[in-house]
Amino acid sequence: MKAKDKTKFIILLAGFLLLAIGIGFGIYYLMDVVFNGSVLDWLAENYFYTETQYNYVTEEFSYLYRPNWPKLKGLLLTLFFILLIIYALSLYLVCHYHAKRKVRKSISKTSSMLYTYMHHDLDSADVFPPSYAEVATQIVQIKSTMQRHEQAVKNETDRKNDLITYLAHDLKTPLTSVIGYLDLLEEASDMPRQQREKYIHITLEKALRLEKLINEFFEITRYNLQQIVLDKEPLDLSFMLMQLTDEFYPLLTSHGNTIELQTEEELTVFGDSMKLARVFNNILKNAISYSYPNTPIKVWAGKREKDIIICFMNQGKTIPAEKLNAIFEKFFRMDEARSTNTGGAGLGLAIAKEIVTLHGGTISASSENESTTFTVTLPIY
Repeated sequence: MKAKDKTKFIILLAGFLLLAIGIGFGIYYLMDVVFNGSVLDWLAENYFYTETQYNYVTEEFSYLYRPNWPKLKGLLLTLFFILLIIYALSLYLVCHYHAKRKVRKSISKTSSMLYTYMHHDLDSADVFPPSYAEVATQIVQIKSTMQRHEQAVKNETDRKNDLITYLAHDLKTPLTSVIGYLDLLEEASDMPRQQREKYIHITLEKALRLEKLINEFFEITRYNLQQIVLDKEPLDLSFMLMQLTDEFYPLLTSHGNTIELQTEEELTVFGDSMKLARVFNNILKNAISYSYPNTPIKVWAGKREKDIIICFMNQGKTIPAEKLNAIFEKFFRMDEARSTNTGGAGLGLAIAKEIVTLHGGTISASSENESTTFTVTLPIY
């Protein structure tokens, strides 16, 4: 305790004791003077023996008071305990008041230091004294976590804004082509059939490209607004993967790829069929987009001790390590040039990760020697 605080505490305690003594004398004065010595009369009557003596010289009576020690000791003992209780209570009140005042002062001081540290670019040692070392350590960790989170949100927002800018720019090209070719078809009514068919085909391709870009806009908006809620049930994972590979046949054919599926029997998980289908759909789309032409995409599923593991492996350009670490982040795109055949809104793998995490599983990616593998684990039902 600091000398200043100690002095205040002693003064406060002495004040309470003086107040208690003053109250005691006040009660005595009230009982003995105001009420004409009734307290002394009560003491004489109950705790003293009275002897009457006659003085033959003066011919007067006198009274001699002799203490009744057994009863008087009981009274004194009672008074001692009462005073002791009053003293202890006074001491408790003083300490309690002092402690509350000290706590309020400490909280106010800590709050001021926290505000200063959180809102200014200062070192913790410049704000927190050595006695606050534990608080300083914790608040430094909290501030660091907040800064990382703010930076991650900023990076995500920047990627999203860049993506929207690219999309807005890319919308103009196919739209201009569609309008231009439709104008030609309308103006040249006598255009040769072969040339007309060519222009119609080009217009259709540009319209499909335009549709894809618009869908990316909707995907970004839907992701910001939706909240993923699972509707779980027992699922036959092997059958689900077989269905998905069949559904991807047209897209695989257009890219010249095939799927080699190998699964163990009786792979049952407890999960949301629609959401897990979306996970595998997103991973397969990504694998097809970035695979070399005429190469197989291998899908394998099997059991481990406490979970089921599903692997998707494709042959394509090796993903750099710095991009591999960010591949599951929202609005992250592998192809910065936004080619027509690959990429999207950069949400597919981010959504897949959220869904897998909600199922209590994990998702990861590895890439080396022109081979990329996505691995999903799900708890066994």
